[in-house]
Amino acid sequence: MHKDNTYVSQWFYAEGNRERRGPITDENIVALFQSHRIDEDTLVWREGAGDWRPLRDFASELGLDLAAAEPSAAAASAGPPSLPPPLQAQAPHAASPATAPKPGLSGCAIAGIIAAVVGVILIAVAGILAAIAVPAYQEYVLRSKTAMANGQLVGLKQQVAEFAATNQRCPINDDDGFGAPDSYAAGDVAQVHIGRFEEGHCGLEAFLRVPKQSQLDGKSIWLDYDMHADTWECSSDVEDKYLPIDCRG
Repeated sequence: MHKDNTYVSQWFYAEGNRERRGPITDENIVALFQSHRIDEDTLVWREGAGDWRPLRDFASELGLDLAAAEPSAAAASAGPPSLPPPLQAQAPHAASPATAPKPGLSGCAIAGIIAAVVGVILIAVAGILAAIAVPAYQEYVLRSKTAMANGQLVGLKQQVAEFAATNQRCPINDDDGFGAPDSYAAGDVAQVHIGRFEEGHCGLEAFLRVPKQSQLDGKSIWLDYDMHADTWECSSDVEDKYLPIDCRG
C-alpha cells in the first residue's frame, strides 16, 4: 500500500467584520473568489505567509484570473451568486493545523501603550512624593539651624551661671569675660545680648540671621536662667515645628 503524504495548504480569510474564517483548501478559496463571496482585496493568510495580505498577492499561486472575475452588470442583476461547494474533508497528516494570527495591534504597539500608561502613573506618584518630601525636608533644614544656634550658646550659658553664682547678680555684655553682642555672631546667630529679664532671671537673647528664610530670619531664641534653682529654660518666637524639642512652648 502507498500512503499519500501530499501537503494541503490551509487558508484563512477575514470577512467584512474582520472575523477570521477557515481553515479551507486551495480549491475552496478559489471557489469563494469565483462566486464573489470574497474579492481580490479580502485579507487572507496561509502557513508560511507571514502576516495577513490581500488575496491579489496570491493570485498567481492559486491560478486566479482577476480580470475575468469582475462581475458583469447582467450577472449582478441576476441575483445572488451561488454558494461555494462544500468544504472537502482534509486528509489527516502529521502536522497540526496552523493557527492564523488575528489582525489587530502588533506586540510593539501594545507594549508602547502599556509603557505610556505606566509612565503617566509613575509621574503622578513622583509628584505626590515630591509634594510630601519637599516640605518635610525644608522643615528639617530649618529645625537643624535653630538646634545649631542653641548649641552655640552652651559655653556662654556656663559663663553666665558661674558669674551669677560668684557675684549674686546677672552679667551683662560689658562685664569682664563677656563680649559685645556682635562678637558672638557665628553661623545663623547675628548677635547675643546678655542681661536680666523682666522677671529678674538672668538670660541670653540670640538674634537669628537666616536670609531668604522668613521663618527664622530676624527671630530670637531666649535662654532664661533661674539662679536659685540653677535651671535654664528655652523659648522663642519661632514656630515650634522649627525648634528643638526643649525650646518649644
